[in-house]
Amino acid sequence: MQWLLQDFEDTEKLGEVLLAMGRDISWHKIVPFVGDLTPAPVIKDPRSVVMFGAYSMWKYAEAQGLQPGVIRIAPFLDQEVWHPFLLNGPEARVMRFADCPAFLCDPAQYWFLRPVEDSKEIPGRVMQAGEIAQLAHRVSNLPEEQLPIGSLRPDTNVMFSAPKEIDTEWRLWIVDDQLVTYSRYKQAGRVGYVHDITEEALRFGREMTQKNAGYASAYVMDVCQIGDMHHIIETNSINAAGFYAADLTKLVHAIEALFTEA
Repeated sequence: MQWLLQDFEDTEKLGEVLLAMGRDISWHKIVPFVGDLTPAPVIKDPRSVVMFGAYSMWKYAEAQGLQPGVIRIAPFLDQEVWHPFLLNGPEARVMRFADCPAFLCDPAQYWFLRPVEDSKEIPGRVMQAGEIAQLAHRVSNLPEEQLPIGSLRPDTNVMFSAPKEIDTEWRLWIVDDQLVTYSRYKQAGRVGYVHDITEEALRFGREMTQKNAGYASAYVMDVCQIGDMHHIIETNSINAAGFYAADLTKLVHAIEALFTEA
């Protein structure tokens, strides 16, 4: 399998692992939002290429017919089987970004905001209503030709939900409906990347994976603990998610096992 990697700090960890394993890798710069690669890679077999880096790389993969390339996923909010377990689930408000100001009555109120699609137009985060409204006004007032490709647009569907006080957060890497590796990335509000997970969180992750078997050939799921309860925060493309303290050797083996067989 040929591995095309964006040349930036986080992906360097994967590159080191791949080199130690003797894999075929190449490094590239990514044209922002467009997804083109510089230098252009020499593709040996388009049926055996995987890409890691900016999410916009999917455009290059699709244009060149690369498989698996970048694995795109459906919005987690659309997966009804997960609704009872979502941190921000069916109660979330979904609307066009341009319509946000009319919904945000109290400028001081905090909201969790993210696009419904796994589009990376803006990372999911907690923001004050006034800040969100200002951003929505700026985006809505820009002429179409001045809106950067891949950025927030007036018609981007976004979701709002009330912020939650979370105890611990983990990222899970899932390949072929199997939980391959994991990393804790936040505890008691403090960021810290550690390769550990509780038995309860591991069991929850596996149960959620099996409840929605076939959701995607590979993806990441962020889960959290609040008190005695566990929740799904969100899912993301495996090709564009931070590695934190995951076991990358296990991840490489799992991806190769799935797509080499395919």
